Amino acid sequence: MVKIGVPSKGRLMEKTFEWFGQRGLRMAKTGSEREYAGVVEGEGVELVMLSAGEIPRELAAGRIDLGVTGTDLVRDKLADWDRQVSEVAALGFGQADLIIAVPVAWIDVDTLDDLDAAAAAFRVRHGFRLRIATKYHRLVRDYLTAQGVADYQLVDSQGATEGTVKNLTAEAIADITSSGETLRANHLKVLSNAVILQSQAMLYRSALARGAEVSALLEKVGLLH
Repeated sequence: MVKIGVPSKGRLMEKTFEWFGQRGLRMAKTGSEREYAGVVEGEGVELVMLSAGEIPRELAAGRIDLGVTGTDLVRDKLADWDRQVSEVAALGFGQADLIIAVPVAWIDVDTLDDLDAAAAAFRVRHGFRLRIATKYHRLVRDYLTAQGVADYQLVDSQGATEGTVKNLTAEAIADITSSGETLRANHLKVLSNAVILQSQAMLYRSALARGAEVSALLEKVGLLH
């Protein structure tokens, strides 16, 4: 039986159900609102309801064969992601950019070079490294290393990242944004050349997936010819 992991709630779940439904694979949530269970019409497919952040791990472990989640989560949570999963199809929703943002009041900081200079000055002035709040540690660290930015430290933020600067727990942030409204509401601006990743919802296949069964299902929904 092919196991498909899908986000357990919210817009991602709804859009995933819609995407598969348009291709003849009807999915539905069952039980109460708090019960993360679902079904797929027909035989041979099991629906596994998970948080989007859990799906990369389950794909890598082979506990699900296919999974829908964001490219940002796969690339941040799986070090060698392209050896553990493969991209089957971009789903056309869930688009957002992983960016670096700083306070609007930092009028002289508009680029990564400016941030690098500001970080060095910050360490001299305060005796510790400039803090960047994020939950995307691997992606942000690799990106800043490649760009030559060194005088910073990442602090973990699993929610309300935009508020960390106002709450004085960080000086800058690296987070996902789509419209930018929350950034503006918190008086933050995106650095002009600091888009780390353009993310979207993607259907992934585990490298450990059941070969023939999964291929037959993908052919059924028009993804293999």
